[in-house]
Amino acid sequence: MTSTEDDDRSYLVVVNDEEQYSIWPEDREVPAGWEAVGTGRSKRDCLGYIETVWTDMRPRSLRERMAGS
Repeated sequence: MTSTEDDDRSYLVVVNDEEQYSIWPEDREVPAGWEAVGTGRSKRDCLGYIETVWTDMRPRSLRERMAGS
């Protein structure tokens, strides 16, 4: 396994319809159901971005359902 510091590949932050985030190698096609957010960057930068924006880990549909209760 490659550590974050040793990984010099470029990654994309990807998000799905449920507003769940992940990272994906920039040189690979983004999987169906996911959309790239921004442009390629280091793994560390991608993970930092996700940590900043994904503050509620619940899927969007669950958050909406709970907000309606």
